[in-house]
Amino acid sequence: MKISFHGAARQVTGSCHLVEAAGRKILVDCGMFQGSRELHDENAAGFGFDPTDIDILLLTHAHLDHCGRIPLLVKRGFSGEIVSTSATRDLAKLVMMDSAYLHEEEARRHHRHGKRGGHNEPLYDTMDALDAVERFGRVAVYGKTLDLFDGVRATFHDAGHILGSASILLDLTESGRHRRVLFSGDIGPDDRPLLNNPSPPANADIVVMETTYGDRDHRSLDASVAEFHDAIDEADRRGGNVIIPTFALERAQELIWFLRQGMESGAFRRSLQVFLDSPMAISATRIFARHPEAMRPELSEMIRAGRDPFRLPGLHFTQETQESMALNRIRAGAVIMAGSGMCTGGRVRHHLRHNLPKPDSSVIFVGFAAEGTLARIIIDGARKVKLFGREIPVNAHIHTINGFSAHAGRGDLKKWHARSGRPERTFLVHGEPKAMDAFARELAPAKVERPAIGASYDI
Repeated sequence: MKISFHGAARQVTGSCHLVEAAGRKILVDCGMFQGSRELHDENAAGFGFDPTDIDILLLTHAHLDHCGRIPLLVKRGFSGEIVSTSATRDLAKLVMMDSAYLHEEEARRHHRHGKRGGHNEPLYDTMDALDAVERFGRVAVYGKTLDLFDGVRATFHDAGHILGSASILLDLTESGRHRRVLFSGDIGPDDRPLLNNPSPPANADIVVMETTYGDRDHRSLDASVAEFHDAIDEADRRGGNVIIPTFALERAQELIWFLRQGMESGAFRRSLQVFLDSPMAISATRIFARHPEAMRPELSEMIRAGRDPFRLPGLHFTQETQESMALNRIRAGAVIMAGSGMCTGGRVRHHLRHNLPKPDSSVIFVGFAAEGTLARIIIDGARKVKLFGREIPVNAHIHTINGFSAHAGRGDLKKWHARSGRPERTFLVHGEPKAMDAFARELAPAKVERPAIGASYDI
């Protein structure tokens, strides 16, 4: 039995891990490398294995850095089954179709401008994404074991990260030897308003776990919500707008929930106009309402009773491009949530171009920003940034509120690892080197590996 690492190894994105056991090849996730906008070549490169050899793909959740290369995998010959939870299936379809459209748009833009190079061809197109959608087969239910093949069983456990997210336990038997290999996926923090707490199984022999925030804990949620409400109220009183670069899955829905709380508590005026300017986030919000089984019981009851937890006074869904462009004419009193969360693309870049120069406005970052992204550059204190070929001054108030992260902090990561048992070996992935090294020290004296891309281990 072997395990090899083909993404998120000593870096945060591109999760992709291969298990070989009982004569089968099982892939866990197949994600996009993200961060710098210049990652086309890395994503277009080989996987480190032959896609035609893969028997089955198990998907932990629908974030792009976990599912974004699945259409490319199918394009290059993968013909096996994809297994995920029901909510992940719905969200992954949305994410992959959106990604295909963006790749097509990028290729058309390069062609129009007469640029040369691989960007003239999309990494994959809409048909490839549709082909990938067709590969989804059995639906996993938390806590119920699936017999995948002789000697290969899988059980999905709630990871509490985004809707439908899972940690996956593989029970492997080969030549009379039995191993339990647990993949964390991305782990959510405890006590979030929308989702249940992570619930890993016990008694794993091998653990593969994320370390995005392995070197620090988040600020308390209550303090973060209070800071969020204050930042919105202050910008409104100054006569400015609030721009929130927003991840479409989970973060947008959670922020709508907190905005609703703020209006109901009087933290800011109820007449404030809120715009969700992200077609993907709008669709994801509707998908949330279809999956009460994946949310906390109190939200499930609200939905089953016909009450929409994601509606609030003054909320507008701006689906069309012209509607989005019209938001740039609003001088004050608007909260605009737009993708992407790291500002590497999407509509938020246009809103930043119009609002960063305004000292009355605010930009609120509420999630992880990888090195090299526009979000990280602004967070790190840049006084000017380049947008659409122009130097844009940063005069707006910049807020970074880390308590909203959908990733567990150091303390919750340690708790999760302890609940998984006393594994013989722990592989740390999905983290920047500093965070990964710090978390390795936290786990001492446990045996810890920090695999490089392409590294393979006998298990």
